Amino acid sequence: VKIITGDTDNHLMLINVKESFNMTGIEAEKILDSINITVNKNTIPFDTESPRVTSGIRVGTPAMTTRGFKEEQFIKVANIIYQALSKKNNLEELRNEVLKLTSSL
Repeated sequence: VKIITGDTDNHLMLINVKESFNMTGIEAEKILDSINITVNKNTIPFDTESPRVTSGIRVGTPAMTTRGFKEEQFIKVANIIYQALSKKNNLEELRNEVLKLTSSL
């Protein structure tokens, strides 16, 4: 997965979903929203898509830390996001994983 921000110096990451998953930011945003993970479509440097469509998404950590998530849960969320965007799993299964994860804390 191509992280535009280079690393994670702060609580935000900008991910190039066009290059990483061959989809637009708005498509990625809708897929993740369907499994109850909220991200925002976001333009990336030298974006070829319009600002309404975008080639990236912005992922932040404050909502997860507010819920009390620790490293183990962050890894699970990252894996769920990857599986959803790479279309390796059924979205209903992933939605259930998110529900299980958020109700366990």
